[in-house]
Amino acid sequence: QVQVEEAGGGLVQPGGSLNLSCLVSGFTSHYYNIGWFRQAPGKEREGICSFSVSDGRTYYVDSVKGRFTISRDNAKNTVYLQMNSLKPEDTAVYYCATAPGKWLSVLPVMYDYWGQGTQVTVSA
Repeated sequence: QVQVEEAGGGLVQPGGSLNLSCLVSGFTSHYYNIGWFRQAPGKEREGICSFSVSDGRTYYVDSVKGRFTISRDNAKNTVYLQMNSLKPEDTAVYYCATAPGKWLSVLPVMYDYWGQGTQVTVSA
């Protein structure tokens, strides 16, 4: 059974940084993908970046490109989302999701397994 667990959210001032983690367990091969999403109050869930675990390819939407970076620790089956230069508009619940395959996508419908979400609040 595939399980996904995020951690690392919190309260940070504008311009600050946070590092979210996504622990994925249950896959029997390395051909799977990670997507990071966020949902602000009253808004639809938004895909912000995608990571192909098997070959390390990444994709970022324009709103986070240059500020957010995905990395991984294979030994820990964990993918990280380093978020720098945070802005108040980055405030949202952040979700990690995964699905088998070798592709990049920020469409929620492409992902089969989701974590419970972690709150990120950017405020002075």
